Amino acid sequence: MSSILQQLSSDMAASVSTASASVVRVEGRRRQAASGIVWSAGGLIVTAHHVVERDEVRVGLPDGQTAQGAVIGRDPTTDIALLRVQAEGLTPAVWAEAASVAVGQLVLAVGRPERAPQATLGVISALDGEWRTMGGGAVSAFMQTDVVMYPGFSGGPLVGADGAMIGMNSSALVRGLSITLPAETLTRVVDALNREGRVRRGFLGVSAQPARLPAAAATEAGQETALLLISVEAGSPAEAAGMSLGDVLILLDGVRIRHMDDLLAVLAGNRTGKAVTARVMRGGKMLDLSVTIGERP
Repeated sequence: MSSILQQLSSDMAASVSTASASVVRVEGRRRQAASGIVWSAGGLIVTAHHVVERDEVRVGLPDGQTAQGAVIGRDPTTDIALLRVQAEGLTPAVWAEAASVAVGQLVLAVGRPERAPQATLGVISALDGEWRTMGGGAVSAFMQTDVVMYPGFSGGPLVGADGAMIGMNSSALVRGLSITLPAETLTRVVDALNREGRVRRGFLGVSAQPARLPAAAATEAGQETALLLISVEAGSPAEAAGMSLGDVLILLDGVRIRHMDDLLAVLAGNRTGKAVTARVMRGGKMLDLSVTIGERP
């Protein structure tokens, strides 16, 4: 038994050693430094948005040196920030296949809030499908672990037993839970940040809540629920299109709007600046309005 435990211990230590070659320290706020992951040999570093409070940062490299870094893009809705540092010899992270991740799998959270790497052990405690953060950001999978997120571990990786990275840890997405952003989500957001410095998201300018349609309207619309508009912002695309308080949003660009997630999904698509048709119910009658999707500030 002792030899099995010794082998497991050695393997976990080797995994930390492998992963830590791609984990950096991010000094982007007054208090505790945080962690980051080397995204590319060319100097791209991905970290958590909430740990970077200024645009100029210092990055502690795996070899012990320190380099100046700059924020080139942020996405607060998924808690992702992208940095660039002027450094050579960086080792990009190796990412695990999504299909290899399972509930109960032993994992390590690796961070570098100080000069040397740190690690904590746990398991993947929950794994589910796509979800949206409180800010409306789309995440390809809900991944929760029971690892202890020590101060400064946000922005660092969740690592499998083979040393490959499963995703980026964040303590800011769901209060009280250790959440990991999968590599698929990181890739999508990092590509957008590297290309444009931001993730484009559509803006309609309404607040809404789900509402059950009357039987006749549900039959006509082909759905039982829609969104009741409880406010329409002045000067917004919705107001310009003629939407009003009390309208019930049924369709947007041909997509059925049954719940708030449906609306967020449409706005997250590549529709900024596009004129689309919104079908609303007003006074029991269906109206088609043309609305040009704005861009969220």
